[in-house]
Amino acid sequence: MHKVTLSGLKRATLWCLAGILTLTLAFMLTFIGANVWVLQSTKGRIHDNAAMCPSTNIGIVFGTSFRLRSGAANPYYNARMDTAAELYRLGRVSNLLLSGDNRTMYYNEPITMWRDLQARHVPKDRLTLDYAGLSTLDTLYRARHIFGITHAALVTQRWHLPRALFIARAEGIDAYGCAANPPITGRDHAMDMREWFARALAVFDLYIRHKKARIMGEPEPLPAHSNITQYP
Repeated sequence: MHKVTLSGLKRATLWCLAGILTLTLAFMLTFIGANVWVLQSTKGRIHDNAAMCPSTNIGIVFGTSFRLRSGAANPYYNARMDTAAELYRLGRVSNLLLSGDNRTMYYNEPITMWRDLQARHVPKDRLTLDYAGLSTLDTLYRARHIFGITHAALVTQRWHLPRALFIARAEGIDAYGCAANPPITGRDHAMDMREWFARALAVFDLYIRHKKARIMGEPEPLPAHSNITQYP
């Protein structure tokens, strides 16, 4: 009887281990598959030089803090502002949607972008603020369903662009990416690694949870003025 009991425990343990390994393998395959899907479906839609970006009426600029936790200037933020201003100067976009977090009266990404882009000689009447861009998905969902955007240039870092483009397409926005490339920083590798998880989560949010923006509201059509031809 003792031998039978031990044998049964061994079989149960083996089955448990086999189940754990199967679930782990399924998770890893799903995780990798989601990343491959995002990267492959957005391949060829990212430009590293603003002068090479196709022309379109709207540029969507993703918010981030203008300072790092250390208090130093955030190179990612400055690169986004520089790229957005250059796109306007080159006539690649006519209007910019500045979308970011406005969580407290002391932290307001859209207003900070609005001020810094004017300092870079972008007229205020070409700047629209979205105070509810709490995440990449929130920004792009609202861009389509609140601001009525169907074509856009996305302005953010290269590591962020595949996920942003993937979400844009899922929300019905025909978009391309203009990479805001700052000098190489010690955080680049960490951000690349973070994006592996963020891309998988984006697929889950879009196609399993069918997630929408957390804050909605009435439609707010963007300004009609445009002096450029929409890219094909």
